Amino acid sequence: MTSTLRMPLARGTIIGLLLLLSSCSMLRMGYNQGPQLLWWWLDGYVNFSHEQVPHAKEAIHQWFDWHRTTQLPEYAAWLSVLSRQIDDSVTPEQVCDWYQELRNTTALALDHALQLGAPLVPGLGETQLRHLEQRYAKSNEEFHRDYLQPTIEDRQEASVKRTVKRIENFYGNINEAQQRLIIDSIAASPFDPAAWLTERQHRQNATLLTLRQLIAEPAEAEHIVTTLRKLVGHTERSTNADYRAYQMKLTEYNCTFIAHVHNSTSQQQRRHAREKLKGWEADFRLLSIQ
Repeated sequence: MTSTLRMPLARGTIIGLLLLLSSCSMLRMGYNQGPQLLWWWLDGYVNFSHEQVPHAKEAIHQWFDWHRTTQLPEYAAWLSVLSRQIDDSVTPEQVCDWYQELRNTTALALDHALQLGAPLVPGLGETQLRHLEQRYAKSNEEFHRDYLQPTIEDRQEASVKRTVKRIENFYGNINEAQQRLIIDSIAASPFDPAAWLTERQHRQNATLLTLRQLIAEPAEAEHIVTTLRKLVGHTERSTNADYRAYQMKLTEYNCTFIAHVHNSTSQQQRRHAREKLKGWEADFRLLSIQ
């Protein structure tokens, strides 16, 4: 597991992906298939050689064994606390606190992945790095298609659809007033997909450069982990001062937006959300002992 893992893991690791699933059974199935799914995803980026395959798969299985027994109980505990707070109105500061708690909780998972993946880095070849570069280019094309539609109106319409889908997955069906709240909030959002794409490309270039340096200058695993941690740190805190300011502004906006949406929900919608959280909590506890 190389630093290519940092993209999805840095945004919430496996839990962040699983929380998007629409049912508890899907969560359990998705997590139990996680090693194979993660292997397919990683191999699509790295194109492991025949000799590297068993080592990469072993690292993935070690990560899931560790994650299942040590991290899932922590996620369940966090969800238990959150489910007890979901019936009340919330402030933007409280939402930001929840976001930071989730980041802190999942940071260990990312760091453990880096430690397990570090021994694989020196064995990567230039052909694999070119493959990774091509995969980055493909993902950027997909990003452009999904977020950079030809007109502002098209972008906002796509953003509204994504947001409504996510909110209804959590709270259940929304009403017309809530739909209008979402539309107006997105119109006022500081979200800038072009800036995000530029930052993504910068991080991808930095990843490729760092991997080439680590391959050209053999180092101990500890040094590799330290270097990869710096890359991950730049994901959370950009090296570009203007982008860091943008990140802070967008985070504050998102916390305010989420608070406004939550505070607009009915008791039935909050009950739907609480049941979601309790279902995820139960699944994580069950998964942790399987």
